[in-house]
Amino acid sequence: MRVSTSDGSYGNPGVNDSDSRTQGDHAADAHGRTYEGTELELFSHAVNWKKYWSSMVRPYIGRRVLDVGAGIGATAACFRDMACERWVALEPDQALGARIRQAQLAGELPQHVEVRCGTIGDLDRAEQFDTILYVDVLEHIEDDAAELQRAIGHLAPGGFLVIVAPAHNWLYTPFDRAIGHYRRYDRSRLHAVMPSALRMTTCRYLDSVGALASIGNRLVLRSASPSIAQIRFWDRVLVPLSRLADPLLFWRVGKSLICAATADSSKQACA
Repeated sequence: MRVSTSDGSYGNPGVNDSDSRTQGDHAADAHGRTYEGTELELFSHAVNWKKYWSSMVRPYIGRRVLDVGAGIGATAACFRDMACERWVALEPDQALGARIRQAQLAGELPQHVEVRCGTIGDLDRAEQFDTILYVDVLEHIEDDAAELQRAIGHLAPGGFLVIVAPAHNWLYTPFDRAIGHYRRYDRSRLHAVMPSALRMTTCRYLDSVGALASIGNRLVLRSASPSIAQIRFWDRVLVPLSRLADPLLFWRVGKSLICAATADSSKQACA
């Protein structure tokens, strides 16, 4: 995936439409867009991190799931053991969508995963889902408020909209810019863009120990992009420590943010 402009098409911050059409046109999708970020392969090594955030999302996974900006299918793989009836992997980059299909043929993804090339604006208006996921996607979308407003048109009654995103704009780095992030989030920003028809039921910061490492990198190392060795150290050492520390800090510190929202007013609001 990933970056959506205000009209629902995809591009990159600072890259005009004509540029994005000529770069990597071998993988251009139906909208004339390709995803030029490099982090999909890099973060495929973050096994513990995937287990951590996905454990928070599992209670909100319903029978019908829309995975917006599905990338190479990493999110679908996290939940492949769940008894979903339908999982729509919505991905505007045809090359990435083809990789999801290859993973499915290799038996790495279940048969109920359906690859769709496009954006949420390409869905039939009648299509409804019990869960709509934006996992490391919303920060790539220029008009995030409009995107979420479109999304709730496909959310079934009692369903959940779930967002996992990088936290805190003061942690924004050249690496964020390079992989197409328009912003990072905090609770107030998510509240501001959340459709009024929805109520947040969960809003937690994750990876408090990783946040300290990010601050150190920003102030001391100033590395533009993490190496595979750094990713593995973070995943194998810091993430397990964060799983212990985050509850003790009442989920108020971290470099990632996870939230779930529902139209069901009987759910308890997020603190």
